[in-house]
Amino acid sequence: MTTSIVVGGSSGLGRAVAQLFADRGDTVVITSRTAERAESVAGEIGGTTLGLAVDLSRPETIADALGDVREVDNLVIGAAEPRFNSLADFDIADAIRAVTIKLVGYTETVRALRDRFTPGASVVLFGGLAKERPYPGSTMVTAFNGGITGLVKTLAVEIAPHRVNAIHPGIVGDSPRWRDSPDHPHLARTPIGRLVTTAELVDAIDFLLRNTGVNALDLFVDGGLRVT
Repeated sequence: MTTSIVVGGSSGLGRAVAQLFADRGDTVVITSRTAERAESVAGEIGGTTLGLAVDLSRPETIADALGDVREVDNLVIGAAEPRFNSLADFDIADAIRAVTIKLVGYTETVRALRDRFTPGASVVLFGGLAKERPYPGSTMVTAFNGGITGLVKTLAVEIAPHRVNAIHPGIVGDSPRWRDSPDHPHLARTPIGRLVTTAELVDAIDFLLRNTGVNALDLFVDGGLRVT
């Protein structure tokens, strides 16, 4: 039986990944900041899916929150709070929280679960296209997604022989945020002529987890938008 952990699996792309795992018969653990939310979504996903409350903005609590996890075959970490935060109107508290979640929280989650990795266990961390294409208000989002690249490189050495990779999604055309915006400004600049889909991103994450030759990779799934 495969055990798959999705930190930040109660919404968005994380939830879609968790659904894939559950549909193929994995034991799945999803996390959200509250137990109520995590347990509710776990019930909706179905199968053998459990929900845990894990708050990456409080890294000192992560190890205890994950204490009931017995083993890990797949670890996907996608929790984030990508708020607009420009230099001109800089919110220090928001910046500290965002960086803590994305870099300190991700690192502590891997550290806390490492002793329960099975021999073939693999990790995928979420970054984002803002790493390559900053936009107004993306100061911290661009910075911490750049930090994910550095984190993947050092973790690949520190958790060897286990693998770790990063997925950097582009703008997801069928996400709740964008699916009702057919005239999205990036559409005309995307070489494939459309925005990427949730299914394409889920497939890419599954590839990173299962392909045993792929390690320390930044994988962009953006339809080529970053090069235009």
